[in-house]
Amino acid sequence: MSVCVIFGGIGINTVPYSVSQPSYIYSVKPLKIFQDLQDMKVMLGQPINLHCEIFPGNVAGRWYRNGQLIQPNDRINIVHKNKVHRLEVATSTLHDTGDYTFVPEGYSQSLSAKIHIIGTQPMLCLYMDIIPNPPRVHLESLNFPDNTVTIVAGNKLRLEIPITGEPVPRVVLAIVSRAETYGDQTSLTIDVTEREDTGNYKIVLQNEAGEATASIKVKVVDIPDPPESPLVPVVGGDWCSMTWEPPKYDGSSPILGYYIERKKKQSSRWMRLNFDLIKETSFEPKKMIEGVPYEVRIFAVNAIGSSRPSEPSKAFTPLAVTSEPTMLVVDDVTDTTVTVKWRPPETIGAAGLDGYLVEYCIEGTDDWVVSNKELTEKTKFTITGLTAGSRILVRVKAINAAGASTPRTLQHHVMVKEVIEPPKIRVPRHLKQTYIRKVGEAVNLVVPFMGKPRPKVNWLKEGQPIEPTHVSIRNTDCDSIIFIRKAERSHSGKYEMTVQVENHVDTAILDIQVVDLPGPPESVTIEDVWGGNVALVWTPPKDNGNAPITGYTIQKADKKTMEWFTCIEHYHRSCITITELVVGNEYFFRIFAENMCGLSETATQSKKSALIVKEGMQVKTHEFTDHDFMEAPKFTQPLINTFAIAGYNATLNCSVRANPRAKVVWMKNKITILDDPRYRMFSNQGVCTLEIRKPSPYDGGIYTCKAVNDLGEAQVDCKLEIKGGFTFFELMQRGVPLHLIDKYMNEKVVEPENSDPLLSTAEIWRLKRDDGETGGGVWRRGHCSVVWHAVCKFGACSCRRRKSQLTSVTLLGSKDSALMHASSVL
Repeated sequence: MSVCVIFGGIGINTVPYSVSQPSYIYSVKPLKIFQDLQDMKVMLGQPINLHCEIFPGNVAGRWYRNGQLIQPNDRINIVHKNKVHRLEVATSTLHDTGDYTFVPEGYSQSLSAKIHIIGTQPMLCLYMDIIPNPPRVHLESLNFPDNTVTIVAGNKLRLEIPITGEPVPRVVLAIVSRAETYGDQTSLTIDVTEREDTGNYKIVLQNEAGEATASIKVKVVDIPDPPESPLVPVVGGDWCSMTWEPPKYDGSSPILGYYIERKKKQSSRWMRLNFDLIKETSFEPKKMIEGVPYEVRIFAVNAIGSSRPSEPSKAFTPLAVTSEPTMLVVDDVTDTTVTVKWRPPETIGAAGLDGYLVEYCIEGTDDWVVSNKELTEKTKFTITGLTAGSRILVRVKAINAAGASTPRTLQHHVMVKEVIEPPKIRVPRHLKQTYIRKVGEAVNLVVPFMGKPRPKVNWLKEGQPIEPTHVSIRNTDCDSIIFIRKAERSHSGKYEMTVQVENHVDTAILDIQVVDLPGPPESVTIEDVWGGNVALVWTPPKDNGNAPITGYTIQKADKKTMEWFTCIEHYHRSCITITELVVGNEYFFRIFAENMCGLSETATQSKKSALIVKEGMQVKTHEFTDHDFMEAPKFTQPLINTFAIAGYNATLNCSVRANPRAKVVWMKNKITILDDPRYRMFSNQGVCTLEIRKPSPYDGGIYTCKAVNDLGEAQVDCKLEIKGGFTFFELMQRGVPLHLIDKYMNEKVVEPENSDPLLSTAEIWRLKRDDGETGGGVWRRGHCSVVWHAVCKFGACSCRRRKSQLTSVTLLGSKDSALMHASSVL
């Protein structure tokens, strides 16, 4: 007898036979079943033929018996032809009894049928005397501990229990609709197990010889229920603390742990926070963004799998308290109050700043008393109600939605006692000189002062008390304000401010000057008239508007039209000669006075007119010749010899002057540069620029800038040297001709005995051939610290060096293009 459990998904196999199928199977075409498998009863020894038809026809499949894969052999043949799949068994045996399943490859669907083999034992009983035997249930053959069958919810359960008894007993099960009996065995089948199928199943056997009873326990295990929504009791700047309760149903399997996920509230993407199961029911997620709302959820995990996620927690926002306030100092002390001030915290964070809490502690006690019942937004606070002579310690906390910051405490205790401070007037810089305003403007002056207790302030103008109807004065604890709504010239004068604390006095004087437009000049006289010129003289105005006269504006008018035209403005002297007057016209003149406020409202006009008499005059015109601006090219700024670093852009600049505009041509080594993408040429307002993009040693040489126009040509040269760069091998890889490499590498030559034992970045050697000839070569280090490349007049060579001493030079090529290998020994 056997017991078969068939799984419809991934689960835990707790019975002898099982089939696990993949959870996710994808296919292009849907599976269509034209003919399903049929249950069969076959006599022992007869052939078995299971047949089904599916679409698509090119889909292969596998056959299973009681969860075990069936392999073809001499007795079993598996046939697949187009849509037809067939399992053929030549001769049936008792072992062929069971559930047969056909699983198409690539699909989650399966086809199943039951095969029951009928033996010959009942036939033999007709010819034999049957001895009555009481019924018996053989549960021990199932090999289940404590007669308990464990199955994962959703899978198929089939229990085949052997029974004996003569005559054949009748079987009674608790769930008769799911029970089937075949002579010597009875079976219990549950196609899809559920949680409710858990329980004890009682088997009762009855025949003429007696009755037998047995029970078997079926335990259906499942994934646990999701936990309740987690709680987030504590929130920090980038972390939170969360707790939750275990799920009410653990799936009949102990909870192994929990997975935690979180997401931003506005997002739909959950992120797992732990990859190892958490045994506890609390967790602290970290590395969150301050000020961003988050949600968290929980997965419970048992041996079967993970539960569905819990409901998300209520949205929470990580917020951090601010840093402590800074620069807490004592600002003022009286007999009953202490005033402190501070600056805002350096770090405030996303929670912002709601206000400040000020506390104080009396010396000798540990009790901190809150000074302000409501938060103050200002960075200055006065603690009142103190006892004179006591000593207190003050601290300030910054408060926001996340809580209170670390307090900032004064370094020393403060004695509550008023200290006399002599008065001192701090006159603003702009009031240390004459303060000038125009008539009608407002005057608002703030003069700060110091002193304790509160000083007495007194104002005098020219030694006389100030009338409150003309000037408003307002005094505070630290400054005095003098205000004039509309200034008049009578408000001008010296104002004396006196600040007194007991016997200490400080004085300051403010000079206020109210200015107005000046009056016109007193008189304008025509002194002389000659040719087209008139000489005028005038006297300054009697009223200068309380400000110095800065100039005059002179105007003229033809007697015929009397239209006034300005001859000159901002003239400083009191006499002038007006020229270029029209011969034959008669002119009147008038003059305006000007000060810092502007021109006078009226002008003083000359009483007499000036007649310009016609006289015989001959005008001589000068002959002018046009200047010839044509010019041959001339460089005003030549090219300069320079060097560049290999791999970094280099520019050459010069300036040329020519008319007509010259054509600029750039040359390298007397060869014109044309359409080379490595060069860019610019010419703007006579400035010529050549840009060399990422130069290599090959780009070094003599560069020439040539300017040509119709009148001639000019050119300038410079030498460009490229430092750093490529080795001989890299230049050969780039396809640079040998003669150019030779020219670059042979810039300097030194004797090997004079070289530094520790070779530098650019080392120079003189090589000696076996035939005695000596050729100079330049050795340059490559990317490897022990590989050196060189080129000499015999060709190119390379050497590998461990020390500075060369032991041999091997000629590997012809004389014209020799490749030599120089080696050294350790």
